[in-house]
Amino acid sequence: MLGTARTLIPTLVAALPPVRPTHRDAGPLAHRLWGRLTGSKPDEARLRVLDTALGLLVDHDLAASTLAVRVAASARAHPYAAVSAGLGVLEGPLHGAASGLAHKLLLDVLDQGSAAPVIADELRAGRRIPGLGHRLYAGEDPRARALFALMEEIPQAAPALAAARDIVATTARHAPLHANVDLALAVLTASSGMPATAGETIFAVARTAGWIAHALEEYGERPLRMRPSGQYVGPKPPRSVPEQDTSGAGRHS
Repeated sequence: MLGTARTLIPTLVAALPPVRPTHRDAGPLAHRLWGRLTGSKPDEARLRVLDTALGLLVDHDLAASTLAVRVAASARAHPYAAVSAGLGVLEGPLHGAASGLAHKLLLDVLDQGSAAPVIADELRAGRRIPGLGHRLYAGEDPRARALFALMEEIPQAAPALAAARDIVATTARHAPLHANVDLALAVLTASSGMPATAGETIFAVARTAGWIAHALEEYGERPLRMRPSGQYVGPKPPRSVPEQDTSGAGRHS
């Protein structure tokens, strides 16, 4: 399992096509990943943000994707299959793909010059505001707080950071929501010339390490322990279910 992990995580990064012509597959993981997410030249400050994001996203309680990995491992699925189960769930817009929606929202606010009209459109359409709120935190996501603090030291991130704060302040007039890590990832990706999908990629690479740790734990537990039982609560059939006699032939009333 550990051998698989040592191969899998660097392979996830190496499988991405390089954006920068001078990109090299050497050095820390954040350095290798940067050149596959953007063509902008990295600096130590932004690499530190990316490296910190990778660390903060490794694990986070029993998120939906982590639970899927543990279910697969409980069935003694191969490590690659267990990680694939997590990747399948991560793709959802309410999980790993949420940072892409926050990225697009942030670009809209930067384009409009204010969050007010953008948030108003979202609320009128009945859509949830991406990058805000988390069921585990009543206030700001501490992961977002840590990344925002690092990005305050990066001049290029100032416009995106101001737009993010405008989103939070504008939404707060309508709902008590705070920034989560998806909004912080959006500030990083939008201010670094990365595509909207970059946040999900960062999330997937980081969380794979956590999934492998969970799978390792689950392999040591009783197999198939995560097997809930269903209870039918729908309409009753119009007739009783036919009984079966001792000879095995069906008997109908």
